[in-house]
Amino acid sequence: MLAFARAELSQRGQPARAAGAQAYMKSEMPFHGVGAKGTREAARAVLERFPLVDARAWRAAILVLWRGAGFREERYVAIEILKAPRYREFLDLDALPVMEEMIATGAWWDLVDAVATRPLGELLARQPAAVRRTLRAWSTGESLWLRRAAILAQLNFKEHTDRALLRRLIEPSLPSREFFLAKAIGWALRQFARTDPEWVRAYVEEHRARLAPLAIREALRRIGGAEVRSTASAPSRRGPQVARGGPRRRSSPS
Repeated sequence: MLAFARAELSQRGQPARAAGAQAYMKSEMPFHGVGAKGTREAARAVLERFPLVDARAWRAAILVLWRGAGFREERYVAIEILKAPRYREFLDLDALPVMEEMIATGAWWDLVDAVATRPLGELLARQPAAVRRTLRAWSTGESLWLRRAAILAQLNFKEHTDRALLRRLIEPSLPSREFFLAKAIGWALRQFARTDPEWVRAYVEEHRARLAPLAIREALRRIGGAEVRSTASAPSRRGPQVARGGPRRRSSPS
């Protein structure tokens, strides 16, 4: 399966694009140079060639591609299989350790956010009690990427957002000036502001003294009141510690 996925990606790859993508991501892992459309096509080809008959085979396929990846798009294909609509019935609590491994070892926004904002969020909606316990544990752990994933898990929930849970998952990271945590807090609040801007505004005012300036700006970007007091401390310029194969770059699309 891994060899087949690599061949599918390789034939779609563009060397010039690969070099640019690797430079942009500051990734130790090379790229084939395949765009999002080509990656989805490769994932579909893998699933046609290797149909997955049950949840165990589905989880195994994801981990084979993830752990064996020699190029970054091979991990993107693993994420596409994780998100594949045809296997939505397999997305249960047994998939949670798979996602935890992907987040912890992916250790960069392009991989982490794709898992956190879709399949993790969907599993939270399906199994709220069990997944809440896990997210609360992640939110107080040492991994900034698991913390970020916990904060972003309700990103697409809109009016179904559990406000108390969002508060609880943000709380342990409030004092942090780590870029990717502040960005996640701001992004989660900004997204929910589309549904309940007054709640977000009130939350920011309540915690303004503790929130990173970046989180305040992001949270209030579209609803006003994002002025950051001059006494607020500046975010740390020290980059995060990332896992093997992970890049170092202080930027994200959110």
